Amino acid sequence: MRRHLARILIGLAITLFFIGHAARAYRIGFIDQVDNIIYDARLSMTMPGKADPRIVILDIDEKSLGEIGHWPWSRNVLARLVNKLFDEYHIAALGFDVFWSERDTSSGIGELDRLEQGELRSDERFRSEYRKLRPRLDYDALFAESLRGRPVVLGYYLSSEADAVRANVIPPPVLPKGAFGRRIVPITHWNGYTGNLKIFAYSAASAGHLNPIVDDDGVVRRVPLLAELDGAYYEAFSLAVVRTLLALQDKQHRFPVVKPGFPDASSEDEGYGGLEWLQVGPLRIPVDEHGAALVPFKGNKFTFRYLSLADVLAGRVAPEALRGKLAIVGTTAQGLQDLRSTPVNTVYPGVEVHANLIAGMIEGSLKRKPGYILGAEVVLLLIGGVALSLLIPMLSALWATLATVAGLVAITAIDVSVWSKLDTVLPLASSVLMTVSLYTMNMAYGYFVESRTKRQVTELFGQYAPPEVVERMAADPERFRNAMEPKAAELTILFSDVRGFTGISEALKPEELREFINEYLTTMSAIIRVRHRGTLDKYIGDAIMAFWGAPVDDPQHARNGVLAALEMQRECVRLGEKFAARGWPRLRIGIGLNTGNVRVGDMGSQVRRAYTAMGDPVNVASRLEGRTKHYGVGILVGEATRNAVKDVVFREVDRIKVKGRDEAITIYEPLGLESEIEPRTRQELERWDEVLAAYRAQHWDQAEAGFAELQRMNPDCGLYQVYSETVDTMRDAVLPDDWDGVTVFHEK
Repeated sequence: MRRHLARILIGLAITLFFIGHAARAYRIGFIDQVDNIIYDARLSMTMPGKADPRIVILDIDEKSLGEIGHWPWSRNVLARLVNKLFDEYHIAALGFDVFWSERDTSSGIGELDRLEQGELRSDERFRSEYRKLRPRLDYDALFAESLRGRPVVLGYYLSSEADAVRANVIPPPVLPKGAFGRRIVPITHWNGYTGNLKIFAYSAASAGHLNPIVDDDGVVRRVPLLAELDGAYYEAFSLAVVRTLLALQDKQHRFPVVKPGFPDASSEDEGYGGLEWLQVGPLRIPVDEHGAALVPFKGNKFTFRYLSLADVLAGRVAPEALRGKLAIVGTTAQGLQDLRSTPVNTVYPGVEVHANLIAGMIEGSLKRKPGYILGAEVVLLLIGGVALSLLIPMLSALWATLATVAGLVAITAIDVSVWSKLDTVLPLASSVLMTVSLYTMNMAYGYFVESRTKRQVTELFGQYAPPEVVERMAADPERFRNAMEPKAAELTILFSDVRGFTGISEALKPEELREFINEYLTTMSAIIRVRHRGTLDKYIGDAIMAFWGAPVDDPQHARNGVLAALEMQRECVRLGEKFAARGWPRLRIGIGLNTGNVRVGDMGSQVRRAYTAMGDPVNVASRLEGRTKHYGVGILVGEATRNAVKDVVFREVDRIKVKGRDEAITIYEPLGLESEIEPRTRQELERWDEVLAAYRAQHWDQAEAGFAELQRMNPDCGLYQVYSETVDTMRDAVLPDDWDGVTVFHEK
């Protein structure tokens, strides 16, 4: 232990750092952010995905705004809505996620009142008729009358600004000043409000504030069921709705009182508030130390049933859709700005936040986060931190990793169990980050050991493999420690060669030849190594040998090789134009590709060694490169390569026997990716297949006419000319009875 004392002390310091955050001696924003992310993920994974069918949301949606008009609507429309909901649809209760702080004069009543008191004061006929008409024009009174005596809950807004106004009327507090005695309960504090007009506030059964708690990341996860204003405590809209529903169940329609719940009712310790729940009639509603409830989201937005208010007012909604339901009026319209960022969706209707919370309180499905969780988190951090600080330094890297993983699994299991079985939220970020930090600190010394191993791999493989491959190998040196040893592997091998290089070298001055070959090899090497992750084996004068699939495994080795060859040919055209502008000879290359099992590894003599590939597929790739000139094509690939690549279009060129092999192979020319092939080229390929079949069937006249047609379709394709000349030869040749169209080459 003495040998590891420094690491143990650092580990204990790390533990104390995270305990300080959990104990709220200070707050680390990053830890809180991670905790929020974990909470959101946990919530999203455990949502039931099914809403309470007793709650329906009446939506002020775009359809309603289009049919009824822009918001706010005239109060006579709202009065008609309320009457229709209770008298025709027979809803149980109604909540408005809306408040009305200004009079409605859209009927012209204000101007008519002015005329009655002013210019037309002496016109008794006008005044008499107007007094009869006025009740129908007083839309506010009509709306207030529709609310009176019915279980309707209104909303209002609180403000925390220092100079916040206090407009209109809010209902009395549900808890008076001093309700908590000497307990220190940090309920959210507000300075002002914008309530409803007095006529509405006194007509409705109840009202509650609409304010959520927005966390530092802008997400709504909680709603303060109690909000403190001037020392008294006011209920949230969702709590007001629940109390209204409970009053409907009471024979005398009495609203249940709100009682704060403490674990020890006799204690009034000034240092710890200990508020853990609100007792509302038969319901015990869990809250956190701030009097806020976690929103128990049932699912993504629109989990609850939504009905357009336009359909409700027009009578297009079936009566059973609303009978006996709690209806909540809210909006999803973008322009009305009641969309929130929540753990389950970044654009979530505010009205559905209330619906989730109401359903959770009724069902008893709210998660708890009581004040004592702070102490539980501190204890877990202390036990886990001390144990890991002492244990990890004593273990090998493998066992330390296993111990850390086991610790993380145990921490997560405890957290999930507390969440699912006790409906309690236990912060997880501090425990996870502390465990990871302790492990990282203790493993830091391994960096130096690992760096030494990486340097060894780099020094060894840097002589053979491209730097890009070496970097990948150095990132995991243990995996590639024995990669130099010869092994059998399936690779795709590429050979390329400059056509007529002898003539080019004779036509150029030495310094021009050096510039020519340097620019050519640099460009082609970048295509192979950088853009298509191949391994350069060697340069043989102007020729290039490369392969894919070693020393790092590449499941797409055949595809990467073919795409590299296609890009090399395209780049060759650009280079050729560049060289021609300098007066240099034309640049053309041939490329051969083949796929197969080879031996690859560090091979050679005591004098010189190289990381290379050997085997029959390598020889075939070289032979295919040599055959490109004969067939007048830029690229030839073997059958195994063609079969391994699914999204590239190939043209079958021939069946051949190359020198050194008795078995015939089918060779192909890649034309490009499926998505890049034009319809005209596809038609040409279809015709080619027909003509090639005629050639192999010895239908010489049909084949000759077909090759001539193909030459007219694509004069630049040398393959058609080659076959046209072959047909002339075949007409006069005596072919064996078993001739199958295979071309035999006796030279390399």
